[in-house]
Amino acid sequence: AAAGLCPCRTLLARRGGALRALCGSVRGLAAGPETHFGFQTVTEEERREKIYQVFESVAKKYDVMNDSMTLGIHRVWKDILVHKMNPSPGTLLLDVAGGTGDIAFRFINYVRSVRERQLQRKLRHHQNLSWQEISESYQEDKSKSLGDSQVVVCDINKEMLKVGKQKAQHLGYSEGLSWVLGNAEELPFDDDMFDVYTIAFGIRNVTRIDLALQEAYRVLKPGGRFLCLEFSHVNNPLLSRLYDLYSFQVIPVLGEVIAGDWKSYQYLVESIRRFPPQEELKAMIEDAGFFKVDYQNLNSGIVAIHSGFKL
Repeated sequence: AAAGLCPCRTLLARRGGALRALCGSVRGLAAGPETHFGFQTVTEEERREKIYQVFESVAKKYDVMNDSMTLGIHRVWKDILVHKMNPSPGTLLLDVAGGTGDIAFRFINYVRSVRERQLQRKLRHHQNLSWQEISESYQEDKSKSLGDSQVVVCDINKEMLKVGKQKAQHLGYSEGLSWVLGNAEELPFDDDMFDVYTIAFGIRNVTRIDLALQEAYRVLKPGGRFLCLEFSHVNNPLLSRLYDLYSFQVIPVLGEVIAGDWKSYQYLVESIRRFPPQEELKAMIEDAGFFKVDYQNLNSGIVAIHSGFKL
């Protein structure tokens, strides 16, 4: 009744509501586009900051937690990724979000093994060589055990790189290995530089996956290969229910017990559930320009390896 007696008041109220809505929209634009951090809605800038804090927090216990969460199976998945890559001596690899060095060390071991087999074949085919010639040839080739191969580990997080460098020093990796601080969405490398680009358990933590894929395409040489190992969507209903139970009830508890960090591991579980399923990620990789894109499910889709080529 009061509104009917005073239409001006109604008009002012409507205008005030519209003005508040407009101000809210402006504030939203100022804060940046919205995205997700696990199951929370945040701005892209907030997400980047939160993810940085997660990995800064878990860096020192990252390897121990990986073993605990996956019962050590992550090691097999990473072995499969490198065997799928099948690098030859001379390959230049960029491993993004690879701070702790797991893929880099496997790459070096694989190339060294290939070089060793090549050397043995070479010497077997030269039966008329003297012992001295064989010894000299062996020592010469042994000194170049990677055959000009190089792996560049690029990670946005200083703490993760620090852990990786310490591991490399402890395990005796130095030849053919370098460490670079950099963002997957804006890589600090020239165009057409690398033969292979890998990202293992890192792409779901990238705020703009489309930008990261475009950057991967940019830095690869024509003919270069993109390989992504990531948690994915389980295709077995019974296993999916068991996996959810384990993920949400067990993994955060392990994070608290082993790393003293419940929240970070709760986020990591939630981030897996928010990650695009296999076919959707495949379409995103194709949209970035890659050809012959396919994927291989491991353990019923708990993880998947996506592959594509820059032609």
